[in-house]
Amino acid sequence: MPKPTKSIKKTDQSKAWNRKKRASSYQIETREVNKVILIVTEGQTEQLYFKSFPVLTLTVEAIDLGGQSKTKLIQVTEDIVENSATKYDEIWCVFDMDIKHGAQEFSDFDNGITSGKAKGYNIAYSNDCFDLWFYLHYHYSEQSNHREFYYDFLSNAWGCNYVKEGKKYNFCNEVFNLLEKDEDASQFEAINRARKLFEKTAHLPYHDQNPVTMVYELVELLNENCRK
Repeated sequence: MPKPTKSIKKTDQSKAWNRKKRASSYQIETREVNKVILIVTEGQTEQLYFKSFPVLTLTVEAIDLGGQSKTKLIQVTEDIVENSATKYDEIWCVFDMDIKHGAQEFSDFDNGITSGKAKGYNIAYSNDCFDLWFYLHYHYSEQSNHREFYYDFLSNAWGCNYVKEGKKYNFCNEVFNLLEKDEDASQFEAINRARKLFEKTAHLPYHDQNPVTMVYELVELLNENCRK
């Protein structure tokens, strides 16, 4: 026997307790799908430094390819990109001059930058060395110093033998935090100083841009995606 149903008075149909519930409309928060960037470096120091950024809205894959010619590094990067199951939104190649062979090194440095840019890669090059970026956290200088100058400065600033201790895994893994906690260091100023150096030398061939470090551009990208 069918279950009896309760009749509803017409006068009650409009009352709140008897209205049909409507689907709630909530504002749906949409977030951009995380970008994935590939950072190819030629040293452990650079690789671990960039991996230390506390990014939230960006996936960073950093690979240390070790020392090799700049044009070779670009070729290896291309191989990695072509054979990876990951589709990278941006590709960054990080390398420095490594002055050893004079004109041969100049040509390789310039060709590596030109070749990488032609493939659509971002090139965070430094001249003379990547460690200039750390130095700029403390001071500004337009002097073309040899890397030994930066090694000595960082050894004194950080109370270590930077060449021996500063290149070890555990130390490299803490450089980002070390700079963040050092009251004498300023990443904000390092960015401004690096940009100023580039603006002064941008008209020159790449190998003549000294001192210069384009690392600040990659740091700005990472900062945009860090937790606040």
